Parts: sequence; structure tokens; C-alpha cells
Amino acid sequence: MNAETDTPLPPVRPAYGRQTWKEISFLLTNLLTGLVGFVYTVASVAIGVGLAVTVVGLPLLAFGLTGARGIGRSERARARALLDVRVEEPSPLPRRHGFLNWLWTALKDPVGWRTMLYGFIRLPWGIVTFAVTLVSLIVLWPVLPFVARGLSTVDRVMVRGLLSPSDELERRIAELESDRGVVVDTAAADLRRIERDLHDGAQARLVALAMGLGLAKEKLLEDPEAAAAMVDEAHGEVKLALQELRDLARGIHPAVLTDRGLDAALSSIAARCTVPVKVTVDLAERPAEAIEGIAYFTVSELLQNVSKHARARSASVDVWRRDDRLLLQVQDDGKGGARLDGGTGMAGLAERLGAVDGLFVLDSPEGGPTTVTAELPWRARPTGA
Repeated sequence: MNAETDTPLPPVRPAYGRQTWKEISFLLTNLLTGLVGFVYTVASVAIGVGLAVTVVGLPLLAFGLTGARGIGRSERARARALLDVRVEEPSPLPRRHGFLNWLWTALKDPVGWRTMLYGFIRLPWGIVTFAVTLVSLIVLWPVLPFVARGLSTVDRVMVRGLLSPSDELERRIAELESDRGVVVDTAAADLRRIERDLHDGAQARLVALAMGLGLAKEKLLEDPEAAAAMVDEAHGEVKLALQELRDLARGIHPAVLTDRGLDAALSSIAARCTVPVKVTVDLAERPAEAIEGIAYFTVSELLQNVSKHARARSASVDVWRRDDRLLLQVQDDGKGGARLDGGTGMAGLAERLGAVDGLFVLDSPEGGPTTVTAELPWRARPTGA
């Protein structure tokens, strides 16, 4: 037996790959889906426009446009499964109170109209792709993969062009709707925290103070020394209550931030950190109050994490502006391993920053160091503020 016969043969490979068969399946089903979409589109528009002179015409057209969104959803799913085309889902129609508001919103829905256009042009294209693919499958099978790829490329362009969200504005609206929920939840959680702190802290202490002063008043004539001791104790309670209220006010919006800006405010919270913190703020002017407040509380929570979890020996805080962004960076030389889902509040910070079009990047390998970089949109402070 010679060397040539000893050489193993290459493995048998199919003539058509998996993706090719998926594209062929998509092209062959174009006829059925195109027929359904064409009939639905023509019927909805013809009935709606034809009866527009009556009270039922425009509502029927609005219902047709709303239903077209369902056709678009199924077509995006078919393209995703067979053509590997990932197209984002358009944002849902906004909820409107009142029939007329809903009717106007549905009639001017660009997603519905573009889906109608997609359904209208799909029937002739579906006939072409079905016929060409079927003939190629029977008599032109050696070049069928190339035919399928060329025809399915046109389908990909149609899906992306007509069934994708309207534009960047629509995607941005969807993001803002999601962010609005985060802001509302955050505000509600902050209000509950303030209520809990007042109820469990200063309020309880003031109630006890009132009771103590009442007892001291009763004993003022009978036992002046005991009354004096109770008044002295009440004086101490007043100091503690004032300190708790001061801490609570600092948690809402610290006076030093309002009066002196980020540099002094961040230096103040750095002084309360359990490790030495170097603060560098390079800002030629102060940002808007809302952005300044978010930056302050972001650094405050990150430094609290350093004190509680990092086991660090030192940390640093850097704040600077780059074009229209305010950048924050907090670093520590601790043990690392921080994660967004680690229960240290990082996920909440990321959500809060995202709600105002900010970014939150966490780099914390095991063994450290940990670097957190945050970006906020720069908005100038109003003149005279």
C-alpha cells in the first residue's frame, strides 16, 4: 500500500450550510407572509379610507395601523430566526386618555404606516423570491447558495429599513420612558428613607424630650434638684436631635455644596472616610445644581463603599470636565472584586446615572485596585445662580 492510499480522506461536508437552508426557508415562506401582509394592508386602507366620510372610517384605519404593528413584530421574529437580523422593537404607542387622543396617536404612528408599506411591497417581492428560489432549487442547485444569499440580503435591507424603530429619536424616547421609571422609584425610595429617619431618629428623640420636660415641670416645685437633672438630660437630647436633623439635612442637600461647590463638599466627605482620600477637582465653573448634586452623592456613596467594603489603605477622587461631559473617577487600593450585582449599591448608582443620560463604568479585578468612572452631561449653571 503506497503513501497516497495511506493518506486519510477529508471529512464529508454538506454542500449547503445551515445558514443557507435558513435563508432558503425564509425566501420560500415570503410568498405566504407577503400574501397575508398584502391582503391585510389593502383591506385596512381601502375600508378605512373608503369609509372616512363616516364616523367608523378613521377608527377602522386606526385599528388597522395598530394591528400592523403585530405583523411587523412577527416579521422581525422571522427575520431574527432565519436571517440572524437583530432589529430593535419599536417603542409602544404612548397611552392617551380619551378616544380622540388615541385615534390621533394611532393615525400618525410612523411604525404602523411603514409596516403597511412593508406588507404592500412584500407580495410582488415574495412571488419573485419564491419562484426564483424554487427554480434554483430544482435546476440551479449548484449556485443556489449564492442566489439565496443575494435575495436574502435584499430582505435584510427591507427589514432593517421598514421594520426598525423610526429613528434615533424614537429609541431615545423609549430609553427616557424607562429612565423616568427609575427616577420615580429613586425619588420614592429617598422619600421613604427620609420619613424613616425622621420617625426613628429625630421624631422619637423629640417625643422623649417633650415627655422629659413635662416630668421636669411637674417636679420643679417638689424636687428642684431632680427637675434640674431632667432639664440637663433634656438639653443633651436637644443637642442629639439637632445633630440628627443636621445629618439628615446634609443627606438631602449639604449646605457646603450649595455655598462652596464640589471641591469643598467632596473634601468634606473625604475627611469622614476611614482611609486617606486625595481630592482633585479641576473645574473652571460650577455645573448646574442638579448635576452637581448627583456628582456629590455619587462620590459620597462610592467613598462609603470604600470605608465599608474595600479594605483599602488610600483612595483618590478626581473630577474634571471634558467637552460637554462631567467626569468623576474614584480609585482605591483595596481588595477589589466589586460587582454591579454585589449588593454594595453599585447597580443603584448605575441606574441613577443612566436616568440622566450618564455612564457608570466599574473596573475592579480580584486583588484590586478598584476604579469607578462616571460621566454626567454638563449643564451650565444659570447666570446669577
